[in-house]
Amino acid sequence: MQISIADLRRIPTLQDLEDGALQWLIDHSECRVLQEDEYMFEKGDPINYMHILLKGRLRIKVQQGKQLREISAMETGTITGMLPYSRMQEATGFGIATEETHVISLHKKHFVEMEQVSRDMVQALVGVMTTRARDFTRLQQQNEKMMALGKLSAGLAHELNNPAAAIVRSSDILRQHMHQTPDNFKKVILIRLDPEQVDAVNDILFSKISTPPPTLSMMERNSQEDEIAEWLEDKGWDDGYEAAENFVEFGITLDDLEEMEEIIEGKHTKPVFNWLNNVLTTERLVKEIEEASQRISTLIQSVKTYTHMDRSTEKAEADIHQGLSSTLTMLNHKLKQKNIQINKEYADDVPEIPIYVSEINQVWTNLIDNAIDAMDDKGTLTVRTQANNQTLRVDIIDTGSGIPPDIQGSIFDPFFTTKGVGQGSGLGLDIVQKIIEQHQGTIKVDSEPGGTQFTICFPIHSPSRNKSGTGSP
Repeated sequence: MQISIADLRRIPTLQDLEDGALQWLIDHSECRVLQEDEYMFEKGDPINYMHILLKGRLRIKVQQGKQLREISAMETGTITGMLPYSRMQEATGFGIATEETHVISLHKKHFVEMEQVSRDMVQALVGVMTTRARDFTRLQQQNEKMMALGKLSAGLAHELNNPAAAIVRSSDILRQHMHQTPDNFKKVILIRLDPEQVDAVNDILFSKISTPPPTLSMMERNSQEDEIAEWLEDKGWDDGYEAAENFVEFGITLDDLEEMEEIIEGKHTKPVFNWLNNVLTTERLVKEIEEASQRISTLIQSVKTYTHMDRSTEKAEADIHQGLSSTLTMLNHKLKQKNIQINKEYADDVPEIPIYVSEINQVWTNLIDNAIDAMDDKGTLTVRTQANNQTLRVDIIDTGSGIPPDIQGSIFDPFFTTKGVGQGSGLGLDIVQKIIEQHQGTIKVDSEPGGTQFTICFPIHSPSRNKSGTGSP
């Protein structure tokens, strides 16, 4: 493959360089022709060459899990690989030709001589490196956000599925239950009771419905259910256990049933108690639907709080606790999977501070998600806040294996990661640090075997409202 100065001048970065500089580049470079689907580089390959694509196209892929995902493409005219002053050491992805591709490659050992031959060439290539670093960082940040969104979406779908299934199940049972109402109503309507008797029975029933039942051990609950079931079956019930379970759940005891039997003078015991059981069944099903609906409403509110989707994108006075709590809600699925205990130690006097809410929530997501990953089953996650006149402090503490001392100084570096292939881009803590610095804050880590603590501090520039709306010192 013969390369001419005219060929290099078609490369936008090189078009204004002197002929002598371009001829030097040709003389010191190696030429290569890639066929379709041939790899120019693979993940982990050492980066020792600067590559210039004279013709053709490359797909750039990264590995996520067991699959390769295309993230970008390099077209004719692209300059890639090692550049002057670059600190890249090995390829983080794969470069695959999509068609016949012509490449010239310059080994990094010639970079010192390049500075003597043409400072304009070095300056042009440094500009390429700056643009590449900016574009790649933006791409990786977007990839990190999409990975985080995928985790949150999976957890949210699971969290929403449970209450949604509960609503469907309870609604179906309630429909079947209501279909039995006409027959039960017929039996009730034939009962002859004085208004005073009806009022007395209602008073007992609805006092139980409106009062939380006492907490019973499993043994106490089983004992009461057996006692009531036997009593009901003595009164003519075929199976008293279904009603007994209902009565005990609402705190109705055998003494209560005997009192109601005495009020109605032992008449119509079975239809009256059957009616009571129907009322309690309806109440229970409606309560289940209400609780499941409230759970869905809480999750939706957490999503709105987390994304700040109903607010402007400007800085706004916000309660740090809301963001922390909504993030914990979004990650609740992962916490439950590992049976992780959560300790929320929120100080009452923490003021609202001006922040970019969605970005700060990204900080909480990265730190809490990393803490969960660091812990085995039945770990403990502590989220603590405190404030003084100048600083709002947030501590996120896990009981995981800790960060080895030899890498603690590198965890905030771009692209540094201890996670497996496809589990993270290494940008998580770098993004965290940049967002916190954007808020004039600081972050530090203290780790040893058995636990890690991240401490984030934000300045309190002026007195602001605390949660009660009063001024804070």
